[in-house]
Amino acid sequence: MRLTEFWRRMRVHFGDAYADSWAHDYVLAPLGGRTVAQALADGESVKSVWRAVCQVESVSPKLH
Repeated sequence: MRLTEFWRRMRVHFGDAYADSWAHDYVLAPLGGRTVAQALADGESVKSVWRAVCQVESVSPKLH
């Protein structure tokens, strides 16, 4: 998955305004207690970060 696709899915799920805020503020246990932004900055694969988001949120199956 490309980073652009990741952010498209985040915007579809959370909305344009909230996606970025959620990615910077919400700590995810599946990411080792990091936020989405921290995990991506640390070099975590985009696909594994998206999977972590799907684990903690009720993401539409269309977006998986």
